Amino acid sequence: MILNTRHVGLVVEDIEKSIKFYQALGLTVWKRQIESGGFISTVVGIDNVEIETAKLKVSDQSIIELLEYKSHKTKKTAEFYSSNKHGCSHVSFTVENLDDIAGKITELGGSIVNLPSITDDGVFKVMYCHDLDGIIIELVEELK
Repeated sequence: MILNTRHVGLVVEDIEKSIKFYQALGLTVWKRQIESGGFISTVVGIDNVEIETAKLKVSDQSIIELLEYKSHKTKKTAEFYSSNKHGCSHVSFTVENLDDIAGKITELGGSIVNLPSITDDGVFKVMYCHDLDGIIIELVEELK
């Protein structure tokens, strides 16, 4: 039985750039390490793998794990992930001021999919954007 969500892992091309991007959005680095050897090779199913990881905490203590494969690098298949891509669709964060963050996304090198939009019931303001690797981030502001 699942007890809770442990973290969400995002494979990135340049971990240093991605850390700076997510720190600018308010996440803090909790733990960094290089993983290699039999255990991690078994877990990810890739022989002789070496991965640099950074675990970043959100203010609610949830964790985003950035992974840069130092060995076994793959090329991105598209510049931006499509919202209907099979598999993991996006990661979503609750934010305080979506309009301010929307401007920051492009300054940081990300891209905007849609301008902040209010839901039909008027309860949320929502925006999709892409991080530096084209991964979809959903940002949601709870309107009072």
